[in-house]
Amino acid sequence: MHPFSSASGVAPPPPWRVVGLPKATKPLTRFEMVPMDGHPVLRVQTDHSYANLVHDLPDVALAPGMKLRWRWRLDQPLRGTDLRQRAGDDTPLKVCALFNMPLERLSFVERNLLRAARSVSGENLPAATLCYVWDASLPAGTLLDNAYTHRMRMIVVDSGELHLGQWIAHSQDLAADFQRAFGKEAATLPPLQSLLVGGDSDNTGGQSLGYVGDVTLSP
Repeated sequence: MHPFSSASGVAPPPPWRVVGLPKATKPLTRFEMVPMDGHPVLRVQTDHSYANLVHDLPDVALAPGMKLRWRWRLDQPLRGTDLRQRAGDDTPLKVCALFNMPLERLSFVERNLLRAARSVSGENLPAATLCYVWDASLPAGTLLDNAYTHRMRMIVVDSGELHLGQWIAHSQDLAADFQRAFGKEAATLPPLQSLLVGGDSDNTGGQSLGYVGDVTLSP
């Protein structure tokens, strides 16, 4: 993993790369490195926008107890969201783990939908994505499907505006969270193919501003 703190300029350090929606006319969420407390951190700024910052991995096998760690800070919240429906499916900050789950675990319909989405996007879209999100109203600990695709599950780790402008550190057990979200579909933990950081406000038409420190994998 290449930490954000290793950045030497405004652009996030490679191999982090910006990925938008295929054939999208919507603005891209802005990802820029800025100095804060003596270290570069990632600024995530949405404005009626959508994009993810993706870090591909060589299919990492996760040992039991492997932790995904990061810290983030939300300065301008995104109001009017509702992750339970498409019209409100936005979040100012998210950190996601993308798993290379075998397609045979999916139904015939879902396999074909995913193959079509891969063809259109040109990306190796995963069969299982687990996103940790900061939501406006759903309580921390909430697990739900993404409103657009059953292949993405979301866990709310921060909620509301009580801690605006404050850094919050997270350490999540990826294997345990994957089991909670996808355990009925996968008997074993598939390898991790990439991580992403994102923020979007294209459905609600709002604006938000947040910051993300280094994202790391560690025992």
